[in-house]
Amino acid sequence: MAEVLGPDAVDAAIAEGGLAWRREGDELVKVVRREGFAGALEYVNRVGAAAEAANHHPDIDVRWDTVTLRLSTHSSGGLTGRDLDLAAEIDSLG
Repeated sequence: MAEVLGPDAVDAAIAEGGLAWRREGDELVKVVRREGFAGALEYVNRVGAAAEAANHHPDIDVRWDTVTLRLSTHSSGGLTGRDLDLAAEIDSLG
């Protein structure tokens, strides 16, 4: 099981890594807007491919042109390095 990181460690990692995510309790959250529904789905497919490769999957909510991603390591009960790693990978998708 991955080690759960405290809020200060997560906030520091977000800032130091320049991640486009915010911490909400035990989750990392990112909201992105794309060009229409098709653009949102295309983005979700790219996120899905990265998540499959990492074997770590975000919760994804699609509302027309807006995608909300939530990351947490449920099996560990909080945020871990796996979440930060996948957040960075997702940020690299643009």
